[in-house]
Amino acid sequence: MTTEPSTSATTSAAAALAGDANGTEPWSARVRTLSRLGRHREVLALLRGGDPSPPPHALALPAAVISCTALSLVSGVAQIQALGHKRGLLPSSDAYLLSSLLSSYSRLGLLPRAHQLLDEMPLASTPPTTLRTAFNSLISGCALHALPAACFALFRRMRAAGAPFDAVTLMTLLPAAPHSLVPQLHALAGKAGLAAETNVANCLISAYARRGAGLARQVFDEMPLTSRDIVSWNAVLSAHAQNGLAVDALDLYSRMCGHDGSGVEPDAVTLVGVLSSCAHLGARGVGLGVERYMQERLPGFRANMQLCNSLINFHARCGSLPQAQRLFNEMPRKSIVSWTALITGYGMHGHGDVAVNLFQAMVSEGIRPDNVAMVGLLSACSHAGMYEEGRKYFSAMESTYQLRPTLEHYTCMVDLLGRAGRLKEAQELISSMPMPADGAVWGALLGACKIHKNVEIGEEAFEHVIKLEPSNVGYYVLMANIYTDTGQPDGVVRVRAMMRERGLKKEPGCSYVEHKGRVHLFMADDHSHPQAKRIYELVIKLEQMVTEKTDGTVENGQGRVDEGYSGKMAAPLIGFHSEKLAVAFGMLNTDDSEIVVIKNLRICGDCHSFLKAVSAIVNRAFLVRDASRFHRFEGGACSCKDYW
Repeated sequence: MTTEPSTSATTSAAAALAGDANGTEPWSARVRTLSRLGRHREVLALLRGGDPSPPPHALALPAAVISCTALSLVSGVAQIQALGHKRGLLPSSDAYLLSSLLSSYSRLGLLPRAHQLLDEMPLASTPPTTLRTAFNSLISGCALHALPAACFALFRRMRAAGAPFDAVTLMTLLPAAPHSLVPQLHALAGKAGLAAETNVANCLISAYARRGAGLARQVFDEMPLTSRDIVSWNAVLSAHAQNGLAVDALDLYSRMCGHDGSGVEPDAVTLVGVLSSCAHLGARGVGLGVERYMQERLPGFRANMQLCNSLINFHARCGSLPQAQRLFNEMPRKSIVSWTALITGYGMHGHGDVAVNLFQAMVSEGIRPDNVAMVGLLSACSHAGMYEEGRKYFSAMESTYQLRPTLEHYTCMVDLLGRAGRLKEAQELISSMPMPADGAVWGALLGACKIHKNVEIGEEAFEHVIKLEPSNVGYYVLMANIYTDTGQPDGVVRVRAMMRERGLKKEPGCSYVEHKGRVHLFMADDHSHPQAKRIYELVIKLEQMVTEKTDGTVENGQGRVDEGYSGKMAAPLIGFHSEKLAVAFGMLNTDDSEIVVIKNLRICGDCHSFLKAVSAIVNRAFLVRDASRFHRFEGGACSCKDYW
């Protein structure tokens, strides 16, 4: 070897070997034992000063290659390759040594040497299994260095040489494959009888999941129940969670914990995906069940930072800020993800001052903010109407934190300026952006025009946004509402005509409440719930109480006084928004606990005013998570301070 160990090192290595194997283990086996134990310098010392008779055995050389690689001794690997050639073990007679050398050169970033070694192999006379081993090793090396084109060039060459591929080949290629090639690899796996193997099926699920959950789910469903391991379940759960199919992800989790799971126990990866779906849906009951499972079965979960971060995010997004804060405080170590989850949570609840204080505490502890943390902070400032703070931190992104603002940051700032009534300033910011504004940026400006009833700027924003997102119904509804609020029925007619021409329909509003482990879903004017009669009777009664208390008028929270609810009393049971029905259900089925409602759309001014008034009349607290933030109604007021 190039690096010569000292005599004392050689002696200590020999003594260690004597202690490990009582001097009876064959010399080559002793080399392999030391390599497996990670005692790589002792391996090289033994090769240098070990028993010269017999000379280094073929089985010892691959172990020595592993040790040289671990110590980054390129020259040592080259010397072992030369020794292999001298002993006739290369270029093709010893698959184990060949594979070790190819893997070593790949890991050390010497891919040209690995390719040269492969090129030296006589393809016609090399055994097929040796060929397969060699190609697999080099394909793995190219995958390690993120060279997908090189991986598939080698695979084509492998097929042309008549070398058989196996599960290892497919498991290396699938993670590197562009989406268009995944079905082809799937077909090849099927023809070779490899698609049913658990590891290959798991890789197929993960590969398909990069572009959607449909085909990933199909592969999973075709697997025999007994073949599904924890990796299979985690892969298909993640496929649904990452593609926004939270309901399906929770359904899969339920099946995994039941008979379909065949005894497979959820692990930390499973629970991270499930908690993410719970946070997305506001499924408190399921998430709390996951937390109980963690406390009972994973007592050391607080050391798992990713799991704790997911739990903090779940509690914050499901309305339990004190729980999120407690978990955060108990974490032995905190990452920027931990801080961001809490900052974002306080921002969603309208506590912008707390979010800013947390951000400052994070920076003071030496954690440098990233783009995601800045989105959470700017969003918190926007929701709380903290104009000056938002501008300050946006300016500090480049000057202080060396972060270049992205479209998400500009969206937050346009939202912040727009909500504050600075519509011209928001327009100027869009004009100054170093990249074209996307639908979200123009949509934020359009939403601000709705708040401030600005038709002129609203029409400009609408014109841009429907070019970028022509099928997003929400923007048409916003523009129609602007025309309605400013008394321009002709504008409403034009927008509705555009929607008809493009085949667009307004997304129905829906709200749901969890009660005793079940989710109760309500649509506007929906009478399908078993308790519908009682629910509607209670809503009518509450509206009468609000009317009496407010003399027929209520402040809608956006500077406008609306006529009250008396006009609805003589009408048939129509026009009831889903959040009113959900709150009434909660009141009928609970005593004095806070009622938590999840709504898919932004809460309207009518319902906002109604829930404020009802919270004071019945002395109950309602927490509503709409499409953008939380509203906590209590004592006749809302946590958003009528700014949303």
